[in-house]
Amino acid sequence: MKPTEALIGAPCWIELGTDDVPASGAFYGALFGWTVETDPREEAGGYTMCSLDSLPVAAMSPLYAPGQPVAWTVSFAVDDADTIAVRAEELGGTVIMTPMDVFHLGRFSVIQDPAGAVFCIWQPRDFQGFALWDEPGTACWVELATRDVPAAASFYKALLGWSITDDDYPHLSVGDRHFGGIQDMAKTGLAPGVPPHWLLYFNTEDAAASMQKATELGADTLMGPKELPGTGHIGVARDPQGAVFAFYQAERKG
Repeated sequence: MKPTEALIGAPCWIELGTDDVPASGAFYGALFGWTVETDPREEAGGYTMCSLDSLPVAAMSPLYAPGQPVAWTVSFAVDDADTIAVRAEELGGTVIMTPMDVFHLGRFSVIQDPAGAVFCIWQPRDFQGFALWDEPGTACWVELATRDVPAAASFYKALLGWSITDDDYPHLSVGDRHFGGIQDMAKTGLAPGVPPHWLLYFNTEDAAASMQKATELGADTLMGPKELPGTGHIGVARDPQGAVFAFYQAERKG
């Protein structure tokens, strides 16, 4: 799909914080066919846009804070970043970066939920976010891994107005836009030291081929690819700089 404007409450942008922007750009450019361009302005701080077919799909940036991990982050669209940041703290979250303007493009903030998962909020102005979603080579699903599913569901419902299903794998939606799920870390066998986090899935027409290409480019295979009956195939990888991401191949119909 090609979003023309951000849907409030839904994912609207993804960004990779990396300790080597050129190397990360080369990896994902080769893997997904992205064009990667760094903003030359000093005040942009090395911010790098990634596009597919001349449409913005993601960004990369240098690590800005000591101890910041190399990781993908998802941004959710909001009407008022300042109000949502205050509300996040009232609900038990932590504002890591207070709301700030990004030129004329929008206003954003970095927030940590009560369990420790980090995400961003984006108040769009001239920039609405990614122009492709759920197309090959673009983000198609976001998944929260947490050890307290009820508490996480309560937090995000109150903060962003999500609808969340009540089943073994809760699905997330805003209106008729289904965009993610919640994984119970207590049931996945992840090491106790792995913190709660958001995992990004990228659409692919062939999960096995994409995983093979990723490993040829220097990534590590963490899981799969494996089939989820009735859903499709998924695989999880760690890129050469250390960021974890996933592939999703939809189940073929017919």
